Amino acid sequence: MASSQKRLLREPLLHFLLAGVLLFVIYRTLHPISNTPEHGRIEVTPGDLRQLEVAWTAQRQRPPTPQEMRGLVDSRVREEILYREAVALGLDQGDAIVRRRLAQKMEFLADDVSALRDPAPDELRTWFAKNSERFAAAGRRSFRHVYFSPDRRGARSREDAANILAKLDGNEADAPVVETVGDRFMFQDNYGDRSPEQIASIFGSAFAVAIEQIQPGSWQGPVESGLGWHLVFVTSATPGRVPSYDEIEPDVRAALIDEQRSAARLRAFEAMKARYEVSLPAVARVDSVGDRRGAYSAR
Repeated sequence: MASSQKRLLREPLLHFLLAGVLLFVIYRTLHPISNTPEHGRIEVTPGDLRQLEVAWTAQRQRPPTPQEMRGLVDSRVREEILYREAVALGLDQGDAIVRRRLAQKMEFLADDVSALRDPAPDELRTWFAKNSERFAAAGRRSFRHVYFSPDRRGARSREDAANILAKLDGNEADAPVVETVGDRFMFQDNYGDRSPEQIASIFGSAFAVAIEQIQPGSWQGPVESGLGWHLVFVTSATPGRVPSYDEIEPDVRAALIDEQRSAARLRAFEAMKARYEVSLPAVARVDSVGDRRGAYSAR
């Protein structure tokens, strides 16, 4: 037995294990395990409390009670704990929503540091002269229509509309005979001072384009919409125009500042992009999705 113990004590593996245990004890003595994880302190600052109170007041139109304030603080602490634990587990890695949100925050930071200046009046006028078409106001039309329903008339709806057009020829938009023809429409029969976008939202874009070609003062058609066929009487038409600078100076200022912001954001992104090399897999065929060659360049 004694000889066996001596052989065991001379075993190199035992010496290795003992050395490992000794090193572990020394390390834990110098670096004791904390009861909290790294960065385990959560500090709620007076600024955090003000932010919670302001957000609550803006939503509820009254300040929070002390009990409600405690609930807000508890929710903030709970959110912070869950966030830190999620990051510790790596749950933020590979999450498309998290990546998108962080990318948005970087864009907001780029906006914050862009130091946009208020354009001078001469600069605004010069910029407006080059970009005035961006502010063109669309024409507007007032009209009355008579509806012919495919649900009721089937394939005859267009033919019936064409036959009724001859009956309405020479009549005004509000003539009594107009009330006796056509089918009931789910919306209005008369529309006043409507833009192409407003007309398209009810009748469809094809109808809105067609009605732009109709001269005021007579019944015309048939014009097809997404709902059926129509006879149309345009009562008035206001052509589109580009407003003067003085009419829309605030809009011009906002548009120029927005353009400057977009340019500053692009410059910030290009500066960040210069620190990366983008590697894309070789694509055998790009005909079906467009030629993407040269879309990225390695830096």
